Amino acid sequence: MDVKLRLRIVLERPPAGVDFGLQQGKGTEYRTIQTQRSSGDDLAFEGKVTAKGDRGEGLPNFLGPLTQGPPGGRFLYIDVGKSAGQPGCVWDRRIKVPLGGITWEMIEQVEADPELALEARLPGTGRDGGPSCATVHPPLGWTAARRTG
Repeated sequence: MDVKLRLRIVLERPPAGVDFGLQQGKGTEYRTIQTQRSSGDDLAFEGKVTAKGDRGEGLPNFLGPLTQGPPGGRFLYIDVGKSAGQPGCVWDRRIKVPLGGITWEMIEQVEADPELALEARLPGTGRDGGPSCATVHPPLGWTAARRTG
């Protein structure tokens, strides 16, 4: 069974003056979409992925142009600074947002209400004071939340 799933990633208070964007595509064949320059306020990125598999058997496999990685280990990328197309930026990073922890029960909840999306809230600033980078697990996991737009 295939289900189109609405996802939202919220970067909480990333450093001001840095571009962030959702990566679409893989390898060298990708582009950054929904690019936003941070003012220090939260940034939100929304997209759809396809959840595939048998609802009663195991975890879903996520597919589509936003997904990265092997089955069972899928994730999304948020491009940062130069990676997001910001020339002259001192930062050239990506944030890896794992899709692990999303269950069929969560997917069914979002599928039943068009006003919901599965949301991951991430710290936008890393321990070094710059933008977050590498793998960032949502501290509260993925949760159903009302869509913002």
